[in-house]
Amino acid sequence: MNNQLLWVLCLLAFVVMLFITGKLRMEVVALLVIIAFVLSGTLTLQEATLGFSDPNVILIAALFVVGEGLVRTGVALQLGEWLIKVAGNSESRVVVLLMLTVAGLGAVMSSTGVVAIFIPVVLSVAVKINSSPGRLMMPLSFAGLISGMMTLVATPPNLVVNSELVREGLNGFGFFAVTPIGLVVLLLGIGYMLLARFWLVTPTAADRPGQARRTFRELIHQYRLSGRARRLAIRPDSPLIGHRLDDLQLRERFGASVVGLERWRKFRRVMVPVTGTTEFRSGDVLLIDMSAAEIDLREFCTSQQLEPMVLRGEYFSDRARDVGMAEVSLLADSPLQGKSLREIAFRSRYGISVVGMRRGSEVLENAFTDEPLALGDILLVMGDWKKIAQIQQQTQRDFMVLNLPAEVDEVAPASSQAPHALFCLALMVAMMLTEEIPNPIAAIIACLLMGKFRCIDAESAWRSIHWPGLILIIGMMPFALALQKTGGVALIVDGLMQLAGGHSPQVMLVCLFVLCATIGLFISNTATAVLMAPIGVAAAHQMGVSPYPFTMVVAVAASAAFMTPVSSPVNTLVCAPGGYRFFDFVKVGVPFTLIVMVVSVLLIPRLFPF
Repeated sequence: MNNQLLWVLCLLAFVVMLFITGKLRMEVVALLVIIAFVLSGTLTLQEATLGFSDPNVILIAALFVVGEGLVRTGVALQLGEWLIKVAGNSESRVVVLLMLTVAGLGAVMSSTGVVAIFIPVVLSVAVKINSSPGRLMMPLSFAGLISGMMTLVATPPNLVVNSELVREGLNGFGFFAVTPIGLVVLLLGIGYMLLARFWLVTPTAADRPGQARRTFRELIHQYRLSGRARRLAIRPDSPLIGHRLDDLQLRERFGASVVGLERWRKFRRVMVPVTGTTEFRSGDVLLIDMSAAEIDLREFCTSQQLEPMVLRGEYFSDRARDVGMAEVSLLADSPLQGKSLREIAFRSRYGISVVGMRRGSEVLENAFTDEPLALGDILLVMGDWKKIAQIQQQTQRDFMVLNLPAEVDEVAPASSQAPHALFCLALMVAMMLTEEIPNPIAAIIACLLMGKFRCIDAESAWRSIHWPGLILIIGMMPFALALQKTGGVALIVDGLMQLAGGHSPQVMLVCLFVLCATIGLFISNTATAVLMAPIGVAAAHQMGVSPYPFTMVVAVAASAAFMTPVSSPVNTLVCAPGGYRFFDFVKVGVPFTLIVMVVSVLLIPRLFPF
C-alpha cells in the first residue's frame, strides 16, 4: 500500500466519520473533499471537478424540476386523494395502495420529492382511520426506496452506475432494465410491510400532538364565520350584472363582503380571484360574508335578484386549492396603524378580503371595517393564494403572515395545466425509451416544455432542485477516480478475489451486495454507488465475466438503503412524522435487506448472464 493510497483511505474514513457524526453538512464535506484532493496533489483540478460536467448531474437536476411540475399542477396530490378515496378505513388497503402509488410515481420523479409530497397525505389518512402514523410512514419510505429499482432514471445511484459503464466504453442499461427486479422487490415489500408494520408501536394519530398549523375548519370556528357565510347565485335579471365590485359598494350598503366567486369555465364551475375590478356576470355564484347582523338576507337577495344556494360545512376545505385563508398582523413600523380597513381600501390595495378580526382574546364580529387598526390585531384574510403570498413578499411590507392553514400543502398553483404536465412527462419517458435522444437532453426538453406551458416558473424550478444532494454527488465522484489512480480499486478487488474469486460469480454478487449495504449504513446510497460502481466493473474484468450483473447488483444494493435513517434522505424525511428511533429502521430494515439480497443474487444472473 503506497502513501497516496493510504492518504485516500484515511480521507475516506474521515469523511465517513463526518457523515456519521453530522457535525458538518454533507454537501460541505463533499466540497472539502474536492479541496483536499487538489491541494494534496492526488488529483488535478480538472479531475477533482469532473463531476460538475457529468451529464447525469444535469439529468438529476432536471428530474427534480419535472417532479416539481407534477406537484404544482396537482398531479401528485390527486394521486394522494385517490388513495384516500379507494382505501377507505382499511389500514391494509392503505399500505398496499400507498406503496404501489409511491413506487409508480417515484419511477419517473425524485423519490425524495414523492415521499415529501405524501407525508401530509399519509398523516391525514392516519387521522381519518385512527391509525398510527408510524405504521404508515415506514411503508412510505420503503416504497420510495423501492421506486429506485423501477426505472433507470428513478434514483441517482442507477444513473451513477450507468455512467460508470459508459465511461468504460460499454453500452449503458436500458430504461426498464432494472424494472423486473423492482417489481419482484415491490411485491415482496408490500407483503413484508403488511406484517412488519405491527412491529412499529407508536401512538395513534388521535393521540399525537396537533400540528402547529390550524385548518380552515378551525379558523372558521374561531372567527365565528359559519353563521355569516352565504352562497348566492346571480340571476339573469340581477342589477349586479355588468358592474364592478368596487362600484357596487356592497359592504357599505349591505354589510356584504364578496370573498369568492364561482364561474362556469369549460363545462365546470371554478373559483376565480375577486378584486375590486371584477365584473359580475349572470350565473356567477358569490361567496359572501355578511358582517352586518341586522341586514335581512331575504330582502338583500330580493333587491339584488340573488338565489341562495347550499353552503356545506366542508365548502372552504373542498376549495382550499383555489381560495386561500391566512392570519396576518401589522408590522411594528407600519404606517397603517390607527387607520381602518375602509380608510386604507384593503381589498383594492392587497386584492384580498378581511373576513375576521381578533383583538387579544376578543373576536370582533360586526362592523370591524371601521375599527382603527392597532399593533397586535390579527386579521383573517381570504382570497387568492398568490395575493396572500404577495403580502409577505412586498418590498414595503405593512403586514406579516402569522399563520398559513394546513390546507396550504394542497395548493396547486398551476392546476389548470395538469394535462400539459402529464404530456411533458409522457414525452420525456418516450424519448428516453427510444434511446435516440440522450436522457439529460430528454429531461431538459421536458423542463423547458413545462415552463412553456406554465406548469412551473423559473423561481419554483430553481427552488425544486435539491442542491445539497447534487453537491454531494459531485464531491464524492473524485473518490472513485482517486481510488483508481492510487491502486485502491485494485486492492479492494484483490481482496474480493481472494475471498470469492475461487467460487462462482454468484458468490461475488453476494460479496458486492454485502459491501454496498455495509458502506450504506454510514453514507448515502448515492455516495455508495459512486464508490462501488468502479469496483464492480473491475471485479468483473478480473473474473473474465460480463460487468452488467455486477454493476446491476451495486445499483440494487445502493437503493436497498433500508437499515438506518441516514442511509437515504427518504428515511430521514419520515423519522419525525413517524416517531421513529434509530433502532426501528434496524429492526425492520435488516430482514428486508437480506430478502432483497437473495432476490438479487437469484434474479440478476437470469436477466444479465455472466
